[in-house]
Amino acid sequence: MTEPATTAAGGFALYKLLGLVLGVPLAVAVVMIMTRPRTGREWAVALISTVVVSIGGGAAVVQLYGLHEWAGSFYGQLALSSLHFACGLPAWVLVRAWFIYAEKRRDSTLPDLVKEIREASGK
Repeated sequence: MTEPATTAAGGFALYKLLGLVLGVPLAVAVVMIMTRPRTGREWAVALISTVVVSIGGGAAVVQLYGLHEWAGSFYGQLALSSLHFACGLPAWVLVRAWFIYAEKRRDSTLPDLVKEIREASGK
């Protein structure tokens, strides 16, 4: 039989992970439904980028604005999960945009691409 303290600690840890458990998979699902990748390679890169930015970006926003106390209540956890969700969406868009941009210039070298981006941005 397990100790009550161990079971309670496990339940508390699961409760704290609620934001990641809800927000990250939802962000990934939404962006994958919105725009399907053309290749498996593009899908893998976009998926990994979305998950990493969703977790890291959400954590950075929590740290930046001091939202740690939200983790203490159920509704705060829901708010944090939607924050993680919102942080993951731009990663998918940026990866998809890069793949489309690079695909149109398949014969160009990396320095050519960088030069073209610099010229377009005015730097």
